Amino acid sequence: MPAMKKKLCLVTFGCQMNVHDSQRMEDLMRDAGYEVVPEVEGADVVILNTCSVREKGEQKLRSEAGKLKKADTVLVVAGCVAQQEGEALLKSMPFIDVVVGPDNLQELPALVREAELGGPSTVRTVFDVDAPHFLTNSVAPGAAGASAYVTVMKGCDERCSFCVVPYTRGPERYRPADDIVAEVRALVEGGTREVVLLGQTVNSFLDPTVALPADRDPDESQFPELLRRIAAEAPGLDRLRYTSPHPRHLTASLVRAHADLAVLSTHVHMPVQSGSDRVLKRMIRRYTRAEYVRRVTALRAARPELTLSTDIIVGFPGETRDDFDLTLSLVRELQFVSLYGFKYSVRPHTPALKLDDDVPEGEKQSRLLALFEVSEAQTRAHLATLVGARVELLIEGPSRPGAATWSGRTRANEIVHVAGGEGVGPGAVVVAEVARANKHSLEGRVESVRIPAATRVQPTFRRIALPVVTA
Repeated sequence: MPAMKKKLCLVTFGCQMNVHDSQRMEDLMRDAGYEVVPEVEGADVVILNTCSVREKGEQKLRSEAGKLKKADTVLVVAGCVAQQEGEALLKSMPFIDVVVGPDNLQELPALVREAELGGPSTVRTVFDVDAPHFLTNSVAPGAAGASAYVTVMKGCDERCSFCVVPYTRGPERYRPADDIVAEVRALVEGGTREVVLLGQTVNSFLDPTVALPADRDPDESQFPELLRRIAAEAPGLDRLRYTSPHPRHLTASLVRAHADLAVLSTHVHMPVQSGSDRVLKRMIRRYTRAEYVRRVTALRAARPELTLSTDIIVGFPGETRDDFDLTLSLVRELQFVSLYGFKYSVRPHTPALKLDDDVPEGEKQSRLLALFEVSEAQTRAHLATLVGARVELLIEGPSRPGAATWSGRTRANEIVHVAGGEGVGPGAVVVAEVARANKHSLEGRVESVRIPAATRVQPTFRRIALPVVTA
């Protein structure tokens, strides 16, 4: 009788980078002989993959870890909080067995095995600066997911004053373009319809195998060339997206790529953080409001159907009511169809720690609510314009667990719920007529199935959504 596989549960906090890391950890642990299960109860190993960009992520880690203090499990803390805190986590929570940073995930199976054999608690948080390692999708023929994340770079050199990412993810390191294109091709051959390119400042990409000219514009990157290569060398790809870009690298060459490449999504998430030049300077964002407006206006002119979303921080130290009003005016001027809004919170190891003129918590909350009031009105108005339109959806999964309806996204990233039917399921590409606009989504009627659903491997880990501030 074969031995029972040990059960492993992955709980993921935070952003797309964390989701990608969890998917790769799931691949690693499956290959090591573990059965990945969605619930903590009954699991032999629990991995908490953490986010530290916001204080709430750390609080959630401590809450989830505390529940497992007396459980008979191997407890692993991975991700940005693991990198940020290192040995300090073991001092505050000595029942943790393994602390592993994002650059050490390939060591995970061996570290877990050692813990299972009774070894001492282990901390592995070493940046791979000299020899960067990138975990890639494990793709069996015909078994890829409908959408897949592909990492093109990691780390960040921007040093925004509010952001802990350079400390938790290290300096910028890039993959060779040949490796990226090969991974995308393998995914497409496996049945993937959409690829999302990932990086902390994804559009800063520079191919480490290609020499750069001495007079290169510091804002210019090789990201537009990478997009063109993917479009040319993976022609079966249905959609190509990227996150999270930095406005500084939204150059004329990237704008031209959006004009030329039909495979690119008609939605871009472009973080702005504030509409006030004074606050942007204190944030060390390295652009002005006018520069941001000019660049996204050029992008919209190149792709008129394109929609924009963004990130906003309210209550940054020293932000006045006039500064905040400038942010509201920018949101209205550019008509963002959605945004992630956050109250500023102090993060360790960030330059903003030196700023002592913090905004009172009550004022932060008031500004956040005012921001959401404006942004949600714009979201509703945008969705209302789509009623009666025919849209193409990539079906991602059930609208909710156990639901009879399916949820998909348009090329402009709107969420649409449709009833099931022949050929409709994860990975299907369908044409639907929008029948109704809800607060944050649409309802539609399927008219045709362009590409039918197929059996795909879906992630098993549980995600706790914590939208985070991005570049």
